[in-house]
Amino acid sequence: MNQRTIPITLFLAAALAVAGCQKKNSNGGAAGTANKSAPVKIDKSKPVKIAYVEWSSSVASANVVKDVLETKLGYKVKLIPVSAAAMWQAVAVGDADGLLSAWLPTTHAAYYKRFHEQVDDLGPNLTGTKIGLVVPDYVTIDSISQLPANKAKFDGKIIGIDPGAGIMDKTEKALKAYDLKGFNLVSGSGATMGAALGDAIQNHKWMVVTGWTPHWMFAQWKLKFLKDPKKVYGGAEYIDTIVRKGLKKDHPEAYKILDNFHWTPKQMGQVMLMNQKPNADPYKDAVKWINQHPELVQSWTQ
Repeated sequence: MNQRTIPITLFLAAALAVAGCQKKNSNGGAAGTANKSAPVKIDKSKPVKIAYVEWSSSVASANVVKDVLETKLGYKVKLIPVSAAAMWQAVAVGDADGLLSAWLPTTHAAYYKRFHEQVDDLGPNLTGTKIGLVVPDYVTIDSISQLPANKAKFDGKIIGIDPGAGIMDKTEKALKAYDLKGFNLVSGSGATMGAALGDAIQNHKWMVVTGWTPHWMFAQWKLKFLKDPKKVYGGAEYIDTIVRKGLKKDHPEAYKILDNFHWTPKQMGQVMLMNQKPNADPYKDAVKWINQHPELVQSWTQ
C-alpha cells in the first residue's frame, strides 16, 4: 500500500464515524430506534361532552360515566340535557361526543335509521330492558286490549313523558292499533309521570302510564306491564352507547371507557333509586355508587 492511500482511508473512516454519531444523537438513541414515533399527546383541556335526556335511567348512566372519566382519566366532562331527537342529532353532527341512552331496536328505531351512518355504535351498555304501558298491580285488567272497556276508570288518560320520546311515538301507534278512542295521551316529563303515578297509588286510583325498565318506580311500587298482544312496543330491548365519528382518534382513553361501560338493570336501578331521595344530587349519588363497586368500575378502564 502506498503512502497516499493511508490518509485517504483514515479520512473516510473518520467521516463515517462522525456521521454515525450525528445520526445517533439526532434521534436521541441508537439508529435502531430512529423509526419510533413519539407518543401522541391527548388534549384534555376541552371537555368530553355527553348528551342525555332527563329520564331517570339516562341521568344515572351519564353521571356515572362522568365521574369515571374525570377521576380515572383526568378529563373534564360536560353533561348536556336535551330531548331524545336532539341527543342523537348532537352526536351525529359532532356537537356532543357521545350518548349512553340509545334504546334499541324499537324505541329509538327512527333515530337510528336516520343517523346510524353518521355515528359509531359501540353496542349495548345494558340489556334486558322493556317498554310499554304500565299500571299499579291492583288494577284488575292485564292487557292493552282491555283499556277501551275501562276508559272511565282511567279518566280517558294515558300519562306520558316528553313528546320527543320514542315511547310516546309507540303509544300514539298503540292508540290506533287498539282502537283506544276517547283516550288522550298526556305529555309531560319522566318526573311529572312519576309524580302523577305516585299520587294515584296513594289514593288507590286506576292510572295507566308509559313505562320502561329499568326504572326506579318498579322498586318504589308494585306495578305491572299491560300485555301487548299486537307487539306495538316490541320485545326485549337494550341500551347502546353511541359516539361521534373520530372520537377514538381524538380521545382514545375516553373512547375505551365508553366502549367498556356496561352494567345490569339492577345496578342502574340502585343509582336511580338513590336519585329519588329528597334533595338528592345525581352526581354525588353516582360517586357513592362507584365507590361501592370498585371491581366493576376497574373493568371499564382495562
